[in-house]
Amino acid sequence: MSARPVGFCGLGRMGLPMARRLIEAGQSVRVWNRSYEKAAALAAASGGGATGTRCIACRSPAELAEASDIVMLCLADAAAVEAVAFEAEGLATRARRGATLVDHSTLAPSQTIAFAQRWHALTGGNWLDAPVSGGTAGAATGTLAVMAGGSEEAIESVASVIGAYAARVTRMGDSGAGQATKLANQAIVMTTIAALAEATRLAQHAGIDAARMPVALRGGWADSVLLQTLMPRMIEPPVHASGTIRTMLKDLDAVEALADEARVSLPVASLVRRWLAHAVEQGLGDEDISQIVRVSVEGWR
Repeated sequence: MSARPVGFCGLGRMGLPMARRLIEAGQSVRVWNRSYEKAAALAAASGGGATGTRCIACRSPAELAEASDIVMLCLADAAAVEAVAFEAEGLATRARRGATLVDHSTLAPSQTIAFAQRWHALTGGNWLDAPVSGGTAGAATGTLAVMAGGSEEAIESVASVIGAYAARVTRMGDSGAGQATKLANQAIVMTTIAALAEATRLAQHAGIDAARMPVALRGGWADSVLLQTLMPRMIEPPVHASGTIRTMLKDLDAVEALADEARVSLPVASLVRRWLAHAVEQGLGDEDISQIVRVSVEGWR
């Protein structure tokens, strides 16, 4: 693991298993979370604590930044990223000169470019947009795919650290390119999930045992990780959400904004975005993404 001190901000569904992977790989990590108790629990479980050595829980992003050469973020949205990076007691207030920030959150490319310029002006360091794909299972097993934007040299300098929780880091271009790639990824993912929901409904209403579909289609052209993972969840709802409808709607909002900027029409993604918005209106925003199969769509189009 890297000898450079590392900090990790955001211990949510994705961030927590990613931080665990870093610690398990032998990296000493400072962690921060909006609720300090979650950071302290991770430190304690890792044999550390507020004063431990393998994992140290910090009270503020600023405290984390002053002791870190590399800082990872995995936060909910652009507002959270801006607050953690730049507001009072934010990372930039006490960041080390030349510190590298790796943002695994999903933002609009224009937002990440603005943040990167601001970070460099304040710290002299690099801001890399490095959104991930692979879900909570990929975070836990260290098989995430990372799409990165930024200089080749800066990405290479943190690749070994990211390798604790990712199977692959691909540089897609300059600042913002990683986020643009992630939004294209989300368009693929969400339109595929919508198709799976329709196929599940069709099977159920046609008298087919929908639970047998993943096995029946395995190896065929319709097969995919999403089919094998999410169709069973559509038939038997999970107890805990691995990714919520609300989060996917946020990402498709960003997809639509990027499409508007690029002056490109995305009729299928736009329709699915409206489906997700309808799900939130029906009170399903915090349900697992598979539960769009439950959304009543009669008359909404």
